[in-house]
Amino acid sequence: MKPESLLHAADALPAQIGRAATRHRGGLVVGIVLALATFGITAIAIAPLTPDASRIPTRIVNETVTSEPLGPQISALTNHEFTLWRSDVTRGTDSPESLLARLGVVDRLAADFIRKDATARLLLAGRGGKMVRAEVAADGTLQSLVARYPSADGAQALSHFTRLSLRRFEGRWLAMQQTAPLGYQVRLASGTIRSTLYGATDESGIPDAVASQLAEIFSADVDFHRELKRGDTFSVVYQSLTADGEPVAWNEGAGRVLAAQFVNGRRVHDAVWFVGNDGKGAYWSLDGQSRQRSFLASPMEFSRVTSGFAMRMHPILQRMKAHRGVDYAAPTGTPVRAVGEGSVSFAGWKNGYGKVVEVQHSNNKSTLYAHLSRIDVRKGQRIDQGTRVGLVGMTGWATGPHLHFEFLVGGVHQDPLTLARSSQPLNLDLASRLRFNEVAAATRNTLEVAATMGRSYALAQ
Repeated sequence: MKPESLLHAADALPAQIGRAATRHRGGLVVGIVLALATFGITAIAIAPLTPDASRIPTRIVNETVTSEPLGPQISALTNHEFTLWRSDVTRGTDSPESLLARLGVVDRLAADFIRKDATARLLLAGRGGKMVRAEVAADGTLQSLVARYPSADGAQALSHFTRLSLRRFEGRWLAMQQTAPLGYQVRLASGTIRSTLYGATDESGIPDAVASQLAEIFSADVDFHRELKRGDTFSVVYQSLTADGEPVAWNEGAGRVLAAQFVNGRRVHDAVWFVGNDGKGAYWSLDGQSRQRSFLASPMEFSRVTSGFAMRMHPILQRMKAHRGVDYAAPTGTPVRAVGEGSVSFAGWKNGYGKVVEVQHSNNKSTLYAHLSRIDVRKGQRIDQGTRVGLVGMTGWATGPHLHFEFLVGGVHQDPLTLARSSQPLNLDLASRLRFNEVAAATRNTLEVAATMGRSYALAQ
């Protein structure tokens, strides 16, 4: 790059950062932030490198430019073959014809192929929301169509996507389905609690999927239903996902939270995603303590607690009765997960509990998940922490869709949140400790930059 270009770029950098901060509000692409966090800006003397303009030889060139006649140009444009690229998102009510019509396609053979081919039919199977890009010829016929959507393997939801390709080859259509890795950019954001976590993340332009992960990561330290305080702050580093270079349309385009800090009153909680030498990833505090405990604080992702572990007016019996579990309000069909690894000791119908799953854990601990609309495990099955055991419903004695959850130790009911907070954390092995320390040091700097930018934005409002 020429010296004068370097000087111009240095002069323009503050303005570019200002525009980026305004445009992204609480979140910035990490490339800009890391540049500020890890590199100083040094002034250098570049004048001696610039040649004396008076000594540069000059030469005047005169040349006659003639244009082609208009007729041949029009003829060339008329005969030129071109394709159009159009994009849309599938809808749950789509037929092959309705989707192709929105893409500007008029192709009966393509519609018939989508309807009849087993692989091509996956394009309109299940929910809508698949990202579709079509290559269309000038006459409206379809040349190719590529759909991208979440991986069918739930374990790969944050790392891979499914690509469904339909292509015309030698006069016939072919369909192929593949699994491909997601790309991502890294973004930073921060916010301040005024009422709720979701209200603060919305104000900072942070996707709800990221807010849910924040609540999950710190659920054993902060009761987001009862312990939030006005003025609490948070900073977060998260992935913005892309599929074949295009921002994804599902899950609000948000991937995994890579690092976060939550200040609840005077308590500071932090976390960083770290993959150990065993290839397994988990969240750890910046001082090397595992945030993954033997039991999760909740059998569901962030949801509304409607009845806690306490005395209450029973909604059906209409009398005061001890509530030996926790009720979570959620729509029918919401996934329910095991809070810890163990063995399924019961899966079936149990009186007023309706459809129930019971899991036996180590040290004489057990958990119960009731009022399910569907059971996804069987008796005797070994399951890991986070395994889906069923779906929320309202079977048995229930006035509305919700999950009733119980935690027992030696047959005695206990408060699930208290047990989750006191459960044994994992330890970082010595072989990973040095590498983790380097990651933690860099993460502290990045989170501080995110917090500083959040404070600057708040002052500017």
